[in-house]
Amino acid sequence: MTDDRRKKAPKRKNPTFAISILIVVVVLLVIGTLFFNAIRDKREYERENPPEAASATVPAAPATAASQ
Repeated sequence: MTDDRRKKAPKRKNPTFAISILIVVVVLLVIGTLFFNAIRDKREYERENPPEAASATVPAAPATAASQ
């Protein structure tokens, strides 16, 4: 008889679960936006300021007997 009462009782939804899902989604969107902007700004910077050619760099000092 107690089982019949449990089945008929209306179950309320837990609003805390919905709010926690909303918070997680918002945080993930913010993190994704930050990554997107960082990558876009990096590419824009590299396009405006191309890196120097590798041949223009100073070669490393030759190995000496002291380093052996």
